[in-house]
Amino acid sequence: MLKTADLKLPVTNRRLPSAVVIVMLSMLAVLTGCQTMPNNFSKAPSAMVINNPLTIGMPAIDRQGYIAYIEEQGVGAAKVSTLYRIRPDGSERQLIDQLNGYIYAPAWSADGQLLAYSKQAARQHPKIYIYDVKSGSHNLVVNVEGSNLSPSFSPDGKKLLYSSTVGGNADIYEMQLKDGSTKQLTTLPSTEVQPSYAPDGQSFVYTSDKVRAGRPSIYRYNFVTGNATLMSTRGYAASPQISLDGQRLAYLNGRRAAVMTLTTGQVINLAETGLDEPARLSPSGQYAVYATRQSNLGRQVSNQYSQSSQNGGSLVIHSLSGNKSYAISSKAGGVVRSPIWGR
Repeated sequence: MLKTADLKLPVTNRRLPSAVVIVMLSMLAVLTGCQTMPNNFSKAPSAMVINNPLTIGMPAIDRQGYIAYIEEQGVGAAKVSTLYRIRPDGSERQLIDQLNGYIYAPAWSADGQLLAYSKQAARQHPKIYIYDVKSGSHNLVVNVEGSNLSPSFSPDGKKLLYSSTVGGNADIYEMQLKDGSTKQLTTLPSTEVQPSYAPDGQSFVYTSDKVRAGRPSIYRYNFVTGNATLMSTRGYAASPQISLDGQRLAYLNGRRAAVMTLTTGQVINLAETGLDEPARLSPSGQYAVYATRQSNLGRQVSNQYSQSSQNGGSLVIHSLSGNKSYAISSKAGGVVRSPIWGR
């Protein structure tokens, strides 16, 4: 049984100027999905269907996996968030969790058997849960005062990275899932969020605004040295994920879902999604998935392929080699967020 984390960290009593506090809170809101909506959409997928022939040519590791994602209905106190998983061809959609409130940033374990995510009920702080696919159980693993967000499993499944404001500032922590013991990894006065393990488990990537408040960049933290280095993403960059082969970085490039080839620095900007949502890579690294607003997408897609509502959101799956895309519509016309592709 997974245990609840017992963090006993000193809480700083120092007061910051109100302007600095506003910047920090605004930054944290942006990085956890509460963004303003851009008015344009830069690139439409080439076809939008539910069971798309593109999946036939997918590697088995992609085709047989599941994409977990969040669908939101309503606003404010009426907000209802639902966590689903679905096959890449649009089949076998399954409800995992639902609440009156918010669900944030799901993340699969390497074997696809566990799914970590945060959820926040009304007047409560975000807590981190782990869903066990085999048993169907939901285990609370992080329940400390503050915003507990962006979980990420280590490649061996024994540890969990996440960000938390339990110490008064947004920092990154690592938990041993066996006993719930936790170590704080970052201690800077800036905002450190959205950690994601590298596939070898020797480092992780994350988002920080330590150079310029409100202007996030992506860093890579080395467990051996305890040092972090800036990655060459340029400009506004957030929400990183490294592919399982270590060759690509999926992230939010300004307001565009993007993928970078790490060896060359070449960037593929997939779309300005209308949601400030990053891209996420398939297990093979050959495909990317991102969420978009259907109202922006539908006007630019041929009607002969469209099988989804024009009022909701969609998951868009894009072939990085074939430059072809298709979309899977939301279940009930809601806003789609935070897709993540597992095995």
